[in-house]
Amino acid sequence: MSIRIALSAAAMTVVMTQAASAAMVTFSNAALWNGFSAGQGASVVTENFSSYSGFYANGLSGNAGGIQWTASAPGNLYADLGYMSTNTADALLTFTLSPSVQGVAGNFFATDASFNILPAVIGVQLADGSAYVGYAATAADFVGFYSTGAAISSISVSVAGNLPAGTNFATVDNLYFAVVPAPGAVALIGVAGLIGGSRKRR
Repeated sequence: MSIRIALSAAAMTVVMTQAASAAMVTFSNAALWNGFSAGQGASVVTENFSSYSGFYANGLSGNAGGIQWTASAPGNLYADLGYMSTNTADALLTFTLSPSVQGVAGNFFATDASFNILPAVIGVQLADGSAYVGYAATAADFVGFYSTGAAISSISVSVAGNLPAGTNFATVDNLYFAVVPAPGAVALIGVAGLIGGSRKRR
């Protein structure tokens, strides 16, 4: 009886330790985010929005490497030049993801109504409240997140500060998803490798 209690306590300690060590890591450098994601065993897939142009109602969906994203914003969406943006100034642009991913990143910035880039303070936030606020002045400005715990189900971008108000549209050039194979898929890959290896030796 006391052995069972001790084993249960040990198991709880491991779970609590793992939960305590889980973290959301934030990046403003694409090479560092890519390197960290690869180090976690993730593969990265990209949505570049090049096949979208014009006005879109909320609920616009796309697929990149098996990750379905759905975009929405108050006042709907507008795309041009390979950029996805809000159709209304100062609106929040949100992408929900299915399935959830371990990492998500993008090139986030502000544009005017003609898709000219406007230097601005932007905010990027995840569903769990993790957030980044920083200055963006080019289409290459980058923000990325990687979760070592719970997967990420959505990402939102807004223009957090710029003048004059009413002229700034939250915009994304690329979305990057860091995808870790499910444990069952990893096991199948391992078994396939063993089978393939044994066939080569015969």
